[in-house]
Amino acid sequence: MPAPYTRGYHHTKSKGHESSVNCGYCGKVVPRWKTIPSYRGFSINDPVLRKQIDRRMISTYSQKMYVCPSCARYRGIVRVGRSRRKDRSGF
Repeated sequence: MPAPYTRGYHHTKSKGHESSVNCGYCGKVVPRWKTIPSYRGFSINDPVLRKQIDRRMISTYSQKMYVCPSCARYRGIVRVGRSRRKDRSGF
């Protein structure tokens, strides 16, 4: 090991203050590297309305939002520890 040990900083390219974002559901301020990106969109599900309205007149937008880990667990976007958990089907 070299004498002046430098810690590897892998969240961002720069050192120092990282950007923070607000959670899309609860509004909590979370560092960006901790959040899970999720997309919220709009679409018309009623088939009668979809036939009546011209497709060129509808703007279906997709908005990127960031979700904090607790909201992502609660809403089922991610599941806890699936990659680290050992296979326990033998028990």
